[in-house]
Amino acid sequence: MINSVHQFSAENYKGEQVNLADYKGKVLLIVNTASACGLTPQYEGLQAIYDKYHDDGFEILAFPCNQFKEQEKGTNEEIKSFCDLQFNIKFPLFSKLDVNGDNAHPLYKFLKSQAPGIFGTEKIKWNFTKFLINKDGEVVSRYAPITKPSAITRDIENEL
Repeated sequence: MINSVHQFSAENYKGEQVNLADYKGKVLLIVNTASACGLTPQYEGLQAIYDKYHDDGFEILAFPCNQFKEQEKGTNEEIKSFCDLQFNIKFPLFSKLDVNGDNAHPLYKFLKSQAPGIFGTEKIKWNFTKFLINKDGEVVSRYAPITKPSAITRDIENEL
């Protein structure tokens, strides 16, 4: 039975498999991202909370997704370059993946089942939906795309 994000792996932007068990003992924020979205400036807020809490055992895992009005059209390398140039991100960036539908990555199927959205729907509605994961790999909370990273610092602190 799957009960932890630590039971999954995913490709980083270089195409290398990353075992999420490598993050055991860390608090995670998993976010589906896009480079051409009105919410893209949230990268700045994500980097700010990463800088603030990383040394305390906090990681952000960014998963680019092109399922919302094709706002992430680039290659993995182009996405990484954009994130570095525009926002100087230091947190891990993964390969582009699907969060909804038949081809949704198994990690996202798990996240949605553990923390459904409003009215119990599991579907991810837009870019920058965020999932807070505790040190044991369990889903603690799901946050709407419009929720600014700074608005969840108290929840992060509670898990650290």
